[in-house]
Amino acid sequence: MTYNSSNGAVVLVGCGRLGSAILEGWLATGTVTPAELIILTPSDKPATVAAKARGARINPPLEALAQARAVVLAVKPAKWREAVAPLLDHLPADAPVISVMAGVKAEDIGGVVGRPVARVMPTTGVAQARGVAALWSADAGAREMARGLFEPIADVPELDSESLMDAATATAGSAPAFVYAFVQALARAGEAQGLSRDAAERLARGALRSAGAGAETGASLEDLVARIASPGGTTRAGLDAMEAGGDVDRAAEAAVNAAVARAKEISG
Repeated sequence: MTYNSSNGAVVLVGCGRLGSAILEGWLATGTVTPAELIILTPSDKPATVAAKARGARINPPLEALAQARAVVLAVKPAKWREAVAPLLDHLPADAPVISVMAGVKAEDIGGVVGRPVARVMPTTGVAQARGVAALWSADAGAREMARGLFEPIADVPELDSESLMDAATATAGSAPAFVYAFVQALARAGEAQGLSRDAAERLARGALRSAGAGAETGASLEDLVARIASPGGTTRAGLDAMEAGGDVDRAAEAAVNAAVARAKEISG
């Protein structure tokens, strides 16, 4: 099946934190123009207000969905069935559904919507076109559509199997919060060494920005560590302390395992 990837509307269903981030990224990059956007949301959000001011349609009559070339499903996993039910009679039969929901299998979505499904798990960095978004679909056309919508705002690694989506979600989708938590802990440790709270937080945030800049060079993670951790230096001493007790590996493994387990619970 061949999909028209450039004409017609993109329907965004749900505009919470992740939906808003996707919307902001699309508009900032021109991936989807305001005139092409239909946003279905139960409440106004700053992102939807801004999109409406630029020409996006917010909660239009459902007959407008006949123009859809794709549907991006960004509602809470527990609410997706009731969110899509009123839409199905109005959407084109071949409009792929792209889910950004954690833990909900493509087969389950496809069984309800009766259309090709792609799953994408983006980070909220898509708002600044600096996200990462794991992609999987059994349908080539849906996969092509999803890639076209997300590649301008994210690095889009394609997974070999849908069964890897939970691991990808934990490794990337949830991981920014894990990284922020570690940076927050570093700030507290700096404060305990005598820094003011303001100085400790600003220094920790600056370190995060520096790390992000290094990551964007494309160098391997091992090389990035080695560039900073000189033998016998202070950084090497800190890394040795973390590695000696296995604290970093243990914390990362616990966080990823818990996130994967929760995603499996959601999927039932």
